[in-house]
Amino acid sequence: MAEASPSFKVNPRKPRLDLPRGACDTHFHVFGPQQRFPFAPERSYTPTCDAPKETLFALHKHLGIERGVVVQSAAHGFDNSAAADLLAANKNYRGIALAPAATPTKELKELDKRGFRGVRFHYMDHLGKGDRIEDALAMATRLAAIGWHLQIHMAGSHIAELTPALKRSPVPVVIDHMGRIDASKGLDHPDFRALRALMESRHVWVKVSGPERISKQQAPWKDAVPFARKLVADFGDRAVWGTDWPHPNLKEVPDDGDLVDLLAEVAPSEKQRQAVLVDNPQRLYGFAA
Repeated sequence: MAEASPSFKVNPRKPRLDLPRGACDTHFHVFGPQQRFPFAPERSYTPTCDAPKETLFALHKHLGIERGVVVQSAAHGFDNSAAADLLAANKNYRGIALAPAATPTKELKELDKRGFRGVRFHYMDHLGKGDRIEDALAMATRLAAIGWHLQIHMAGSHIAELTPALKRSPVPVVIDHMGRIDASKGLDHPDFRALRALMESRHVWVKVSGPERISKQQAPWKDAVPFARKLVADFGDRAVWGTDWPHPNLKEVPDDGDLVDLLAEVAPSEKQRQAVLVDNPQRLYGFAA
């Protein structure tokens, strides 16, 4: 693989914003090292280079982040070994697995012992066809017994159609990247209205991550800020944040220092940042007080 063109900044700048103690990055991935953790043969994309746990830990120290939630990479498919390896190396981290809806409860309990706390399902056309939402909900009845939640990565155009099912979930539902709405369409677009309507259900959470994914602009993605700020203002007790490092499938490589500093606009008060970065992740992922 071409190690010369990573999807992340090798030397991100130091953020101007000081994060609160216990700050948590609730969304990032690890890729490889491929010699130890090969990519899945049926993967929908191939990372440009390894992005191992050691690089991630160094980044978090640089940014002032003390806790994290590794999200199993689609590039590694259902083999959660790379994410599990990270969890074994640092007890201040939790994981979100990729697993078929039919995965036996015994296997889920083994992942729970290793630090995983939920299962992610994709409803994004570019990531291929996965389990039906009804199958995910059937799995959720088993997730409830082990204290896990569903994490849903869906295109903005799918929010309205998936809402009735997600409202019936017996476990918390975490929506990735602000529902992948299109920031250029404005706050009154039906997709964002659908997301806000879904968020009225008290078991639904949202990640105010991925401004670079919903924006049509270059860094610092100012058109995405009003969406994240609105979600924090209205649903601040169920909003969490993440870097989405190492930023796969983007034309422009974002600087993680920029992403941290954007929090000053997304969550303008210290009280809001304490909730989004510390208190909410603590409740959702079971971190120690």
